[in-house]
Formats: sequence, C-alpha cells, structure tokens
Amino acid sequence: MRPSAARRPFLALLPIALAAIGLPFAAALRAEDPAPAPADPKADAVAAQVMQALGGQTAWDGTRYLHFTFAGRRTHTWDRWTGRHRVEGKTKEGKSFVVLDNLQSRTGRAWTDGKEAAGDDLKKMLELGYGTWVNDTYWLLMPYKIKDPGVHLSYAGEDTINGKRYDKLALSFDHVGLTPGDHYTAWINKDTHLMDRWAYVLESMKPSDPPGVWDWTGWQRYGAIMLAPHRTMVGGEGGKLELSDIAVPASVPDAVFTDPAAASAPAR
Repeated sequence: MRPSAARRPFLALLPIALAAIGLPFAAALRAEDPAPAPADPKADAVAAQVMQALGGQTAWDGTRYLHFTFAGRRTHTWDRWTGRHRVEGKTKEGKSFVVLDNLQSRTGRAWTDGKEAAGDDLKKMLELGYGTWVNDTYWLLMPYKIKDPGVHLSYAGEDTINGKRYDKLALSFDHVGLTPGDHYTAWINKDTHLMDRWAYVLESMKPSDPPGVWDWTGWQRYGAIMLAPHRTMVGGEGGKLELSDIAVPASVPDAVFTDPAAASAPAR
C-alpha cells in the first residue's frame, strides 16, 4: 500500500523521478491488529504454492539480512529480526544522506552531507528512512506478504498472457499500513508459481486513472529465497525499475547499523 501525497513527507526530500508514474507504497508493519480476513480456499492454495516456490516459509523466516539498491537511488540494509535498518542515498538537492534507524522503535540517527541531524530535522529524516523502507521493500518482497495479517486475499480467476497461464489473486487491506484503500492484483504463473506481474489501483489515484501494471522478471535465488530484480511497466512508455546490489548475507557487521561512514555493501 502507498501513502497519499499528503502522507509522503520524504518525496519532498528525494529525487524520485518514478514518483510521477505512481509507485505503490505498501505497509510492511501493521498499524493495528486487524481481524482475520475471511478465508478463500482457492486463494490460500495458490498463496501456499507461491511461498513454496519462493523457498518456503522456513527459508523466509530464517532470512535475517537483506541488502539492495532501489532504482539506483538509495541503498538499504535491513536486519529483519531486530528491526535495525540503514538507508543511504541523495536528496533532491544532491546532498548525501544516511539514516540509521530501528523500524520497530522508530528511533535512530541521521546525517546529511556528514552533518548529524537533530530536532525537527532528525524527525523528518527518520520519516524519510521509514517511508523509503516501506516503499522499496514492497517492490522487492510483495509476494512474501500476500498472507500478512490484515490482507484480504481472494481468487480472481485465470488468465493467459503470451501463452503462459496464470492464477490471479486480488489483495485488499483491512485497516493496515499507510493507505488501506489500495488494491493489488497478482498474476501467479501456473508452472513456476512465481508472480510474473502485478497491477495496482491506489487510493490516491483518480477514478479515471488506469491501473499501474508491471512485469516482475529475472527470478533467481539469493541465499535461501527467490527474488526478482527487474520491473518493467506494461503499456505506456514501458518504464523500467531495477533492484540492484541484492544480497542476502548470513551476517552483517554491527558498524553498518551504527556508523554512517561504514561500508553498507555486505560480503556475498
């Protein structure tokens, strides 16, 4: 899910050219404990196939560290078990920034061009760190999250695209995340059980706006799990979004999460 423009403070700070084409911002943490969604046995069966194709629940639960660069603009290193997180990149003014935060406590430190932020500036930088994490990890990890608490998952029929057969899953949200009014459709390849395409209709979009549709390609194994680094817009100008420098290391030095001068790229 993605926050409306009024709830995207970090967009004013980052040079996100792709924002103009409507990047979805999906919740990765619950805003509250939602009621369980009604079960859809067919959708649940497809979701189970997806998780198995991605490496399985045990592999996902055992994946602690994730590292990647989003669209060549900012680089994340995330400790899923503790909530420690580092993001670094450039502001729209071309200034370098580093945010070292904890996603569970929503606390941390931040620097711009080597100067540590304090007060309101720190608050804005922590919002930036959290907001970019919400956005960027959903672009990386959405198929792992289709059974998250508060997600309403339903089977939306079958489809055939370029000779490939798909199961379609529809996702909506129950009072979770930054924009619970968003809706997604996922195309699950019947042969590989991986997600080859998604479409989204965001609560911030006009009723006349067409859905945003993107192909996910290049599925490969990183550590014990599967990830896809390439996104290509379907229709329109055929925009591309790359998730690069992907790594799922077994360990990350503590300095990555405590020292703004530390190298964030982990050993592969």
